[in-house]
Amino acid sequence: MSKVIVFATPVFLLLIALEFAWSRRANARVPGARAYRLNDAINSISLGILSQVSGVLTKVLSIGIYTAVFGAVALYPDLEFWKTWYGVVLALVFYDFCYYWLHRAGHVVALFWAAHVVHHQSQHYNLSTALRQTSSGHLFGWIFYIPMAIAGVPPLIFGIVALIDLLYQFWVHTEQVGKLGWFDRVFCSPSNHRVHHAVNDPYIDKNYGGILVLWDRLFGTFTEEQEPCVYGTRGPLNSWDPLWANADVYWGLVKDSWATRRWADKLRVWFKPPGWQPADLAAAHPKPAFTLDQVHTYDPPLTRGQQWFAGLQFVLALGAVAGYLWVADSLSFADAAAGCVALSAAMWALGRFMQHRLGALEVLVMEAAALATLGAMGLLPYYLVTKPLAMALAIIFVAARAYSPGASGLFGITPTALLIGALVFSLVGDVFLMLPGNYFIPGLASFLVAHLFYIALFRQGQAWFPSRTALVYVLAFGAVMYATLWGSLGDPVLKGAVAAYVCVISLMAAQAIGRATAQSDAAARWVAVGACVFMLSDSLIAVNKFLTPVPLASFWILLTYYAAQLLIVHNVQSPQRH
Repeated sequence: MSKVIVFATPVFLLLIALEFAWSRRANARVPGARAYRLNDAINSISLGILSQVSGVLTKVLSIGIYTAVFGAVALYPDLEFWKTWYGVVLALVFYDFCYYWLHRAGHVVALFWAAHVVHHQSQHYNLSTALRQTSSGHLFGWIFYIPMAIAGVPPLIFGIVALIDLLYQFWVHTEQVGKLGWFDRVFCSPSNHRVHHAVNDPYIDKNYGGILVLWDRLFGTFTEEQEPCVYGTRGPLNSWDPLWANADVYWGLVKDSWATRRWADKLRVWFKPPGWQPADLAAAHPKPAFTLDQVHTYDPPLTRGQQWFAGLQFVLALGAVAGYLWVADSLSFADAAAGCVALSAAMWALGRFMQHRLGALEVLVMEAAALATLGAMGLLPYYLVTKPLAMALAIIFVAARAYSPGASGLFGITPTALLIGALVFSLVGDVFLMLPGNYFIPGLASFLVAHLFYIALFRQGQAWFPSRTALVYVLAFGAVMYATLWGSLGDPVLKGAVAAYVCVISLMAAQAIGRATAQSDAAARWVAVGACVFMLSDSLIAVNKFLTPVPLASFWILLTYYAAQLLIVHNVQSPQRH
């Protein structure tokens, strides 16, 4: 199934390009920038990418449940019947009927809206919007297709009609096609589906049909397109972050469920319509009524160079995704999950770049880190290049950010030099640990020096270890870890080296936590988190090397290592503009 998407993707992209070209014509129904924006299109297709790569993992759940129910209780599992043209047509109509109810639940039940909202967040309506799909729909959406399994529609036929239904809906996501007469009265069409995506009062919760709009006529949810459509959601996302796009509404439900006092309401918020509030929350924090006047287009400006960088990164990501999906069915679950994490990180970084939360070099650091992690697992070549490349790019980023026009690092020249020193010795440590032979001690010594640089960096403008409580707890954790390792170290030289390292990294984490306590700002807290994640990464290395093999050790060690370095680098040197 993943290979079908690979073959379909060039067709999708060609049609998007043709629609974009048509929108540049003077006689286009919706012209120019009203039809497409680069950042919006990249964000929509990125969410489609996340949906596909995460679907490699989550489809196992939905297809597995469907297959299990089919095998247990199917009433008419005659494959020969369902393989006929009329059997396939019947299955397709059955699927579209079930899809109608899933889609309707996705608008009137908060839990299902939390998954479906992703598809509606774009403030444009074009063919790229069609690819904007959720990554969590497979978690609960399977419930609505169980009747098909009970009826006896074989899993193979179910998969085929599901793909037909999905592919049909691609073309209706356009403003360039007007009303189509009789067709609009029977089928889901561009006009009908524009209504569905609009936030105008007359259009809310209308036109759910996937292929047939007859379901809407039958169940009272149909309305025709009359006034101009305004697209998006009534609670705007205002972000290009594809991970946050998937998590936004879930997080809001979690907060409401936690804040409301009554236990029944804690459950009710998940199953009431979107926007519903328990009485206590409605009294304390009432939501204002929605009006079209409050709709504003989210569009952080990008320079021409930033647009080219984003476009190039996106094209490279498309190639990586195609390669992943091509081999996905042959990968183990663990390897598929690692690839999913790497591609998700790349999409996240690109989204953050387009909203000015990450610099171009930081995006490249994350990509190099992802490549190095997959290389360490044996999934990609050139590990000996990509692993040191990540730290080299981080060093370049720190220097470029510190001395860019109009930016002064958070502390100035000395702390910048300390940060670069920490990264340089981390790079040296990386190289030692990659070399064939036993270079563990030189690698350990290099990282020890790197942590000394970090301690000196976190000391800038602060007392030594401002939080004595943090110092005690972190040193206690280090002591327990060292005691656990003691019997497995053997060589006295190794015992001494590990003892020194545990002491230094514990002091580094304690200094970072104390700094965060004293400064009480988000950036300092994220630096402290990075320092603690560094301790976790080193603990994984120690356990894997001296105690017992850690499952997927390379993945977890490098994931935590790069996360720690990026958290520190990004947050400790936030530029201050004059």
